[in-house]
Amino acid sequence: MGKDTAINWADHTANFWWGCQKVSDGCKHCYAETLSKRYGKKIWGTPETTTREYKKAVWKDLIKWDDAAGKAGVRRRVFISSMSDFLEDHPQVADWRSSAVEIIENLKSLDVLLLTKRPENAKRFLQNWYYEEWPSHVWFGTTVENNKQVERIINAVEVPAKIHFLSVEPMLEKIDLRFPNYPNSKRNTWVICGGESGAACRPFDWEWARDLRDQCKRANVAFWMKQGGGHPNSRHELADIPSDLQIRELPGQEE
Repeated sequence: MGKDTAINWADHTANFWWGCQKVSDGCKHCYAETLSKRYGKKIWGTPETTTREYKKAVWKDLIKWDDAAGKAGVRRRVFISSMSDFLEDHPQVADWRSSAVEIIENLKSLDVLLLTKRPENAKRFLQNWYYEEWPSHVWFGTTVENNKQVERIINAVEVPAKIHFLSVEPMLEKIDLRFPNYPNSKRNTWVICGGESGAACRPFDWEWARDLRDQCKRANVAFWMKQGGGHPNSRHELADIPSDLQIRELPGQEE
């Protein structure tokens, strides 16, 4: 986490705070909760029973990473809130989120990948962006781990971001993303696919990934195969992935 990350679709990860509450099947074996408990932190649960932990360093780190990317003449991707959910309705984080929004919107050389399991909260917690001008460098994504969560897509694509992305991880079954009925279909879209890892990981089938790849190809949607499933090797290196799934595309960013 931080400046260097093992998440292969991002260059950095940034957490303004740690802690969250489980909301769906994909949260069952949450790596962030496991890591938090390993550190002895009690920050996972309802707002009534648990606090969230403010992370001091990241506020300056983001600015440093942005400056470094600018000096190098490149754009880099930063995954926001790998250890929390930026749109969780927890009273403790309201002021932190407002301050984080100010920093994010002023970044010049970082593409900010804001992933949430609560896309329905964007209108309430990101009002200025939602109703006035959404920063062009802020991509908005949601997690779709099974067919029950496909409805999240509707809320996600209502957000006026220029790039939307779907994290199909952990992929728990063959999923129909229903691209033919996808609102705002002219906007750029990106799909990330991955199986579940860890000691208690649930089954993953490469055929599910192939079906998702084919859906993306038909809909002209960028596809990124992050990893397979399993323990202890979650097969996240390209060499560990079947050759026909060694695909790591990025969405176009042209107007």
